[in-house]
Amino acid sequence: MGRPSTKPKDLRDGFYIEVRNKNQRTGVKIRRDTKEQLKLAIEEYKNKDVVILGKSKNGKMIAIPDL
Repeated sequence: MGRPSTKPKDLRDGFYIEVRNKNQRTGVKIRRDTKEQLKLAIEEYKNKDVVILGKSKNGKMIAIPDL
């Protein structure tokens, strides 16, 4: 048994939001394939704190300008 990897995992391509309970520091990252699915997910979690992280493409996070 070796040591566990310390390198962070690469994110899959797609749109990411972070959903957390009110007044909490950490949350859960949620990935969606399209912008329309992302908008539906934001509406679904409207009673939670939702942070839009952006779009992941080739391991890089890109801001979503028109959301």
